[in-house]
Amino acid sequence: MTDKLPGTLTISPVGSMDLLSQLEVTKLRDTGQGGLHERFRRCALAVLNTGSTLDDARAVYEHFADFQVELLQVERGIRMRLDNPPAQAFVDGELIHGIREHLFAVLRDIIYVSNEIEGRNGLYTSAAITDSVFQILRNARLLKTRTPPDLVVCWGGHSIGREEYDYSKSVGYHLGLRALNVCTGCGPGAMKGPMKGAAVAHGKQRNRDGRYVGITEPGIIAAEPPNPLVNELVIMPDIEKRLEAFARFGHGIVIFPGGAGTTEELFYLLGILLNPANAELPFPLVLTGPASSAGYFEQVDAFLRGTIGNGVERHYQVILDDAERVARVMREGLAQVKEFRRANGDAWFFNWRLRIEDEFQQPFVPTHESMAALDLRRDQPPHLLAANLRRAFSGIVAGNVKDEGIRLIEEHGPFELRGDAEIMGLMDTLLRSFVTQQRMRLPGFEYQPCYRFAS
Repeated sequence: MTDKLPGTLTISPVGSMDLLSQLEVTKLRDTGQGGLHERFRRCALAVLNTGSTLDDARAVYEHFADFQVELLQVERGIRMRLDNPPAQAFVDGELIHGIREHLFAVLRDIIYVSNEIEGRNGLYTSAAITDSVFQILRNARLLKTRTPPDLVVCWGGHSIGREEYDYSKSVGYHLGLRALNVCTGCGPGAMKGPMKGAAVAHGKQRNRDGRYVGITEPGIIAAEPPNPLVNELVIMPDIEKRLEAFARFGHGIVIFPGGAGTTEELFYLLGILLNPANAELPFPLVLTGPASSAGYFEQVDAFLRGTIGNGVERHYQVILDDAERVARVMREGLAQVKEFRRANGDAWFFNWRLRIEDEFQQPFVPTHESMAALDLRRDQPPHLLAANLRRAFSGIVAGNVKDEGIRLIEEHGPFELRGDAEIMGLMDTLLRSFVTQQRMRLPGFEYQPCYRFAS
């Protein structure tokens, strides 16, 4: 467990947020029900707790129950006061510069979402949700209007072995050598490795503008705190907007081995690509890992074919133990994306043309009732089954590592999933393999399943 740095420290702003109105400061100081203070406190704690070996959000919050953050309105702007923060965020009593940037990025996004997004009339329409994703990314200054497609999203587990981590670094390295940038969920494991590799390659190529973009959300940030390599951080309001941001902001996606969260991301993306409205859109997607991960990808491929059907494999390719080939495939795929968008007059920085249906956009809150009500049967279009499977894995992630989900499981027992017997059997086999391979939680923690299958 991370040590605390006892006492109080005051820090000055850095990055894109140094001015707040009096009303905004009041809202962030409000510790009452419905105030922003607790959301900000938890996200700030997660940022300071980077490098933690604990992926249980509730345990993190309980261990740092005496951590507090307060905004101080001073004559020339604001200051941030930290009480009892995690010690590893400091060097010789000084807050690491990158972590300080992340703190004020958290402040920027929480304030913006509260002021401009939450409570907006019509937010539950598809167009309004997409617009909110665009506005949050624009406010964070992530959208580069004059830059051709060069951003590769890398998904993968936070709990992976050393060989898989080193391989993810190698892929990032070869992407970086080709002047490609990296966007991940910003946490450890397969989210950190590609950034680390790309940073070395960018250094060799004297690329001082390398981008290491991290996209997260308040529910997962404590279990997967941003790694220090992230130089552009954005906090989306929920997992659905986070996933849409990846799909519209990124130009191609590489998926490394992972657990329930990576499977959720895969079903989200494939569900979108299976929509006939997106049939013509180029979207390079590669599943990759070292040779030792061959069994993992065989199981994932069998699960995808067995649930949403043969034909799904045309949307991705599996490349094993060849990081350089992955980078070449991505570079070639991004060239196709560039030409398609040029020919159709589309923006390079945001994929407006991508059709994302309501089932993938509306926030899903995992409860025992909502999980049991998921339609996991075959008698529906493949992209809609993918949407429901995405929700099922999202609920498993919540029960594994998110504070609210862990508490629900403790109070009422595991979530129950119902559906076609064959789909339930395939899902059971896949999840058992994740448990055996220690992909559900970081090593050293005994895993108790947060789900069960109805008989």
